[in-house]
Amino acid sequence: MIRARVQVRRPPMVAIATIAAALLSPWAMAQTKAASYEGSPVRLGHGSAHTIVRTDAEGGLASIGVVFGAAALVGLPTPAAGASPNFPYLLPMPTTGPKTVVDHVVVNWESAGHPPPHVYDVQHFDFHFYFVSHEEQMRITFGSESESGDPGQQPPADLMPAGYVMPPGTAVAQMGAHAIDPKAPEFNGQPFTVTLIYGYYNKQQLFIEPMATLAFLRSKQSYSAPVVRPAAYTKTGAYPSSYSVKYDKRKKVYEVTLGELR
Repeated sequence: MIRARVQVRRPPMVAIATIAAALLSPWAMAQTKAASYEGSPVRLGHGSAHTIVRTDAEGGLASIGVVFGAAALVGLPTPAAGASPNFPYLLPMPTTGPKTVVDHVVVNWESAGHPPPHVYDVQHFDFHFYFVSHEEQMRITFGSESESGDPGQQPPADLMPAGYVMPPGTAVAQMGAHAIDPKAPEFNGQPFTVTLIYGYYNKQQLFIEPMATLAFLRSKQSYSAPVVRPAAYTKTGAYPSSYSVKYDKRKKVYEVTLGELR
C-alpha cells in the first residue's frame, strides 16, 4: 500500500503574532470590560442627579442606580402654605447601553415625610424605579388612598414578595399603591433610615422603591441589603437581588443602587 504524504502548512510566526496582537488590541479587550452608561442630569437642590446602568465584564446587566453629589442635598425646596410637601424629579434612563426593565426613575423629595405617622413622617427621598412609561404612570388614579387595600388592587400572591403586604392608605394618584414589609425595623420600634418598598397598580407590578432619610444621607454612611424577590414578575427582564445606599468618599458622590440583577 502506498501512503500519500500530507504536508501540513503551518502559518509563519509573523502571522501568529499578528493574530495574537489583534485579539489583544485595546478594541478587542474593551469588548470584555465592564461599562457604565449615564442618563441626562436633572437639577436637584444645588446639584444634580442622574441614572446609571452598569454592565459586568461579560456585558451583562449588573446594576441600575441613581447618582448625585452632596450639593443635591442642599437648597431643597419647601412647600408654600397648603401646598404638597412632595417634590418629584423625573430622571430619564441612559439612551445608550443595554435596555432594562426600568423605564424611568422618579426621585421624590418628601420635605415633610408622609404617612404613616411616626414611621415615614421625617424628611426623606423616595427613589421610584418604574417599570412602566411616564405616560402610564401619570394616568394612575384611585378613588381614595384606602383603595390600596381593596381586593381589586391586591396583586396575585406570586407577584408579591414573601412577607410584604399592601394595606389601606398607601394608594397615591400618579404614583401607585405601596406594599410594605411589616418586619422592617421602622415598623418594629426602630427609627426609619433606609428601607425598600414595592409598588403596584391594577394588580400589576409598577415599581421598586428604595427610601432613605435626609439625615442618613448626610451622615455619609453606607447601607446594603438583599432584596426579597417575588416568585414572578409582570414584565420579563432582569431584577435586583440586592440594593444599597452608599457614599463614595473618593468620588464624593452618593449612589442608590439596585444590584445583582438576574
